[in-house]
Amino acid sequence: MSAVPTFGCVVLDCPDPGELARFYAALLEWPEPVEHWDGHWVTVTGPQGVKIAFQRVEGYRPPEWPGQAVPQQFHLDLDVADLDAGQERALTLGSKLLDDSHETFRVYADPAGHPFCLCVCD
Repeated sequence: MSAVPTFGCVVLDCPDPGELARFYAALLEWPEPVEHWDGHWVTVTGPQGVKIAFQRVEGYRPPEWPGQAVPQQFHLDLDVADLDAGQERALTLGSKLLDDSHETFRVYADPAGHPFCLCVCD
């Protein structure tokens, strides 16, 4: 097991994960999306295994462009084989633990405050 994470997927918050996933699958000509957790999380996977996931957020407000009243945001999911070792490494490198209440992932803030997850999910 290694504490060094590998890239898992990019996750976009949105009001309707299935709709947005189908858009990107069609746009990129990727296979049909896969829904998880009653459609609250939907994933599309490209031909080289690259994944984009979409998660439902109640009260979602889309980013404004080019204004910054609602800035553009997303978070990274980073896969790691050993969650405890990965956490120790992330904290040592300067991240801050935000949520460790889930069995298969933990949420951190990077040094600039952007959220990311270390995951032992499949």
